[in-house]
Amino acid sequence: MYMATVTAPTNIAVVKYWGKASVKYNTPTNSSVSVTLDQSDLRAVTTIATSPSFTQDRLWLNGEEEEGAADSKRFRACVDGVKALATDKKDKNGDVIVTVDDWKTWKVHVSSYNTFPTAAGLASSAAGYAALVAALTELYQAKETFPHELTTIARQGSGSACRSLYGGFVAWRQGTEATGWKDSLAEPVGEGTLAASEKHWPELRAVILVVSAQKKHTSSTAGMQTSVATSPFLTYRSAQVVPQRMKEMEQAWIDKDFSKFATLTMKDSNSFHSTCLDTFPPIFYLNDISRDIIRLTTAYNEYYGELRVAYTFDAGPNAVLYSTEPFLQELVLLVSHFFPEHGENYLRGIKVDTSTSTLDPAVLKHCVDAMPESYEVKPPTENVQYMYVTKAGPGPKVLLPSSLASSVAADA
Repeated sequence: MYMATVTAPTNIAVVKYWGKASVKYNTPTNSSVSVTLDQSDLRAVTTIATSPSFTQDRLWLNGEEEEGAADSKRFRACVDGVKALATDKKDKNGDVIVTVDDWKTWKVHVSSYNTFPTAAGLASSAAGYAALVAALTELYQAKETFPHELTTIARQGSGSACRSLYGGFVAWRQGTEATGWKDSLAEPVGEGTLAASEKHWPELRAVILVVSAQKKHTSSTAGMQTSVATSPFLTYRSAQVVPQRMKEMEQAWIDKDFSKFATLTMKDSNSFHSTCLDTFPPIFYLNDISRDIIRLTTAYNEYYGELRVAYTFDAGPNAVLYSTEPFLQELVLLVSHFFPEHGENYLRGIKVDTSTSTLDPAVLKHCVDAMPESYEVKPPTENVQYMYVTKAGPGPKVLLPSSLASSVAADA
């Protein structure tokens, strides 16, 4: 039995895709770009084992076996796609010990878990399928036949998974049907330069506010299908808004221009959720807490007369606030004031010392005044559940290289 274990990050798009140009190939109606987040707290961990003694492919997710999942279109696209790129495994003397034909016939057992809520709008599927493809690649020692080919396999599992195969700032290009969608792939922005590294913008921070860890009522797949069928705004956004926004956003990252980055991030979040509202029947991913977070962010920026924080929401009520290190302490204090912490694990991730500082009363008054008259602090069960403070991070990491497992592990 041979095994490999890999971790993969989640990513949060700042120019979002919504809608599929090809359901068969899982390609988008528009390009997108995202920040890959650090894996210290938010990651998927996937272990894959293969053996000639296995009789069927099997999948465990968060400790529970998913019956029939190993036969799903998404799973098969990833497993079979990486198997097609497999190479012979050789020992230290260069002798072949597992052939490509062996890899292709042996079944796999996959165990994966997330360290953050699944299906709650935090791109858990992106991390999961990126980890699956990365672990398969390590196990089979797969070799690409063209640059970024593995991302075209990952996107067939989950669209945004292709962006989690790289660190830093990653663009998923829309691609074209004429190429068989081979050019619908992900690539680091500024590839070949420092801008392609997660270390390019070390001051950038992401504060994730988990409003709900519950599975969303409308899945992304179902929501996209309905939007494509019923929303005229989706067509306009894809063709007229996103192409120019992509260019401007990529340049903002390269220039480390937070004001431009923040403006485009918030506009695109608004645009995405406008598409959801333009869908018939409309799709509601934001809730009252989400809207209060938008008001708070807007008021905070207005007080200082500059953009210090940017909000974005994926397909769920949870917010991601982008800011920079100099303003992080005040931001955490502000969020904690309006959404009072409960429990010792409320603040997670990068350590932020809030014990040595207090909010400026003028800032607090301005933000309080910006809230609607009906605003009131919600009870803990209806409030921000907890927050992660994180930063840009690298792509998948190999924890256990492709190796021959012991007989004990084989019997487990």
